[in-house]
Amino acid sequence: MLTTPQGRSMLWRHNPVARLPHGQPLLMAVVDTEEEFDWSAPFDRASRTVRAMEALHLAQDIFRDFGLVPTYVVDHPVATTPASIAVLRHYHDLGQCLIGSHLHPWVTPPDEEEVTAFNSYPGNLDPGLERAKLDLLTRAIADAFGARPVIYKAGRYGVGPATAGILADLGYLIDLSVVPHSSYEADGGPDFRRCLDRPYWFGEDDRLLEIPLSCGFSGYGSRFGPDVYRMVNTPFGRKLRLGAVLSRTRLLTRAMLTPEGVGAEGQTNLIHALRRDGHRIFTLNYHSPSLALGCTPYVQTARERQALLDNIRWFLDYFLGRFGGRASTPIEVRALALAARAGDRSGSRHISTTT
Repeated sequence: MLTTPQGRSMLWRHNPVARLPHGQPLLMAVVDTEEEFDWSAPFDRASRTVRAMEALHLAQDIFRDFGLVPTYVVDHPVATTPASIAVLRHYHDLGQCLIGSHLHPWVTPPDEEEVTAFNSYPGNLDPGLERAKLDLLTRAIADAFGARPVIYKAGRYGVGPATAGILADLGYLIDLSVVPHSSYEADGGPDFRRCLDRPYWFGEDDRLLEIPLSCGFSGYGSRFGPDVYRMVNTPFGRKLRLGAVLSRTRLLTRAMLTPEGVGAEGQTNLIHALRRDGHRIFTLNYHSPSLALGCTPYVQTARERQALLDNIRWFLDYFLGRFGGRASTPIEVRALALAARAGDRSGSRHISTTT
């Protein structure tokens, strides 16, 4: 995909990498803060309950203990329900979290599109409708929390060809939607396999920063991960369950940095593999309904919820301790990248005037 009228597309393979100064690994927490719905059922406009927000404190207390400020990317049901607004407003006003936006089209007005799997990816909508929905969500978040969001993560990672221009027009600065080495084409979603797997600039004048999710490969064959996984994702590879075979034999495991379905060993293997590959920015991601019982496939019982919380606490202790990292936020990462870019440009001007 080449550039759009709004500048570089976030899915263009040649976007410039956002150079960062050398230093400790940085960890962000990004929480998809959304309504509860049946993940195995068709999407439904009526699924707008947000009772799981009552359990948000269970993880927030852990983040506070480690001095980490999470980013809650919230969708329309969360941003327009008084009880969920009150929960988040409390932490936001204390400076203990950031608020971004998370567009689930099927529960965000205007309700003009047919509710289908294809249309559940916001970037598949008519650009005018994608913009209208995100504009309404943005204004709802501003009304609820007293500030316009500048951080976006598309629901279902569903960015599209018009998303960069829409984000720029609405005042966003950071996108968190890209899942490296992954494709959602089988369900009508985006293909990220040619995207960069580390922060990069996109949009008009490269003003927007993409911070991809922490997704990569560990195992003996991790250095060949992207090439091998192209075969895994073919119809032949899926039929033979090559991904499961590679994981069982520890030759190659593809994982996302999350406490949902990824244990301690998987998370540590992933961050060490990514660090060896030169990564400095890491994002721990999960869904807010996983803190309640029976709302996601990952947490059905009290024991599973406790395991999830223990997983978060253990990982933060490891990353901020033995791994030598520190807590950060998307806003800080962009500030570091901007400073490095300004330094690069200043150096270039100095060289050009002295040679």
